[in-house]
Amino acid sequence: MGRGASAGEEATVTELRVGVVGVGARSPLAALAESSPVPARLVAAADPANDRHQRARRFLPAGVEVVSDYRELAEAGRSGLDAVVVTTPDDTHEEVACAFLRAGVPVYLEKPLAVSLKGADRVLEVARRSGTRLYVGHNMRHMAVVRLLKDVVDRGEIGEPKAVWCRHFVGNGGDYYFRDWHAERARTTGLLLQKAAHDIDVIHWIAGSTTRRVVGMGDLMVYGAGERRPHGASPGTVMGDWFSHDHWPPDALTGLNPVIDVEDLSMVLMTLRNGVMASYQQCHFTPDYWRSYTVIGTRGRAENFGDGAGGVVRVWTRRSGYSEHGSAEYPITEEGTGHDSADQRTMDEFLRFVRDGGSTQTSPVGARDAVATGALATESLRSGSVPRDVPRVEERVAAYFEGGQRRG
Repeated sequence: MGRGASAGEEATVTELRVGVVGVGARSPLAALAESSPVPARLVAAADPANDRHQRARRFLPAGVEVVSDYRELAEAGRSGLDAVVVTTPDDTHEEVACAFLRAGVPVYLEKPLAVSLKGADRVLEVARRSGTRLYVGHNMRHMAVVRLLKDVVDRGEIGEPKAVWCRHFVGNGGDYYFRDWHAERARTTGLLLQKAAHDIDVIHWIAGSTTRRVVGMGDLMVYGAGERRPHGASPGTVMGDWFSHDHWPPDALTGLNPVIDVEDLSMVLMTLRNGVMASYQQCHFTPDYWRSYTVIGTRGRAENFGDGAGGVVRVWTRRSGYSEHGSAEYPITEEGTGHDSADQRTMDEFLRFVRDGGSTQTSPVGARDAVATGALATESLRSGSVPRDVPRVEERVAAYFEGGQRRG
């Protein structure tokens, strides 16, 4: 498939030419194209930062052409790209993705799809109108712990699912989210969208439905009182420049972002369209960093202990008092860390989708539903926890993506 190819076109290629927009901490994701079983090469990058060439040498393979304006890569007849990976800050996702979709370049868009429901719907509509393939990087659908939990549910081991709970202990929250643009509502909407989009998508996927109504609660409880650096002062180029496990305890951190107006503790209750009840809790000042999922069905429950290699998923299907190991225990096995191994799987799936079409485990509509839930939960949180109803995606849009992004 050459540049400008639409979802209905097929061609034989020896090597896909891939570009990346945003040369930062997540840009090495694009370099995984070169280790995919689908032949591909990273050939171009765009970033407006003055140190973009230094960043490229740091994060990308040698020989990648680097420009300052992503529109140079999107312009018709210039890029020769077969696909592009967008790893820019969240508030730019909508515009950058739409530019490439209109130019006919298939897009891998890092989550979240956008920072508002309106923006997410716009990206989907542009993809539908253009017929250009869109893939959203909800890589947690490829994480071993999530796939294991879903397998337990799908084979009926705990009966029909009725409740899903997720507790997210974000032990690295101070360094990950409160030293740069992630701490600003204007750039993210809030961490119930930015950070929780992954877990909301997982909850929807495991439960087999999407959210109908939300109630949110939360506050800025710790980092709001932290010492902030002056406006204009930079903490470094990317998160890796300032991250350290020595940055503890949270209430003693210094050098935080000048603007902090997102919550560091937040919760949302969800009623799904199929009747499943779900909850999600997120705390950015815990000492440990992992996710705990519990799925309760009509005939048992499943819960993970650890969320990467070496952890387990335990299942209880018989009545008892406290039982540490339950009725069955399944090891979580994977190569590398959950995030890293899932990144390679998502890149492989994206490149295969660009080349061959077909179905994907990730879902642009699912990504939209995660944004819708997170955005409206944040709205509820900031308006006295008044419930918010979550609208469905338009039927024509849903049909287009359910049909494998093929234009009728």
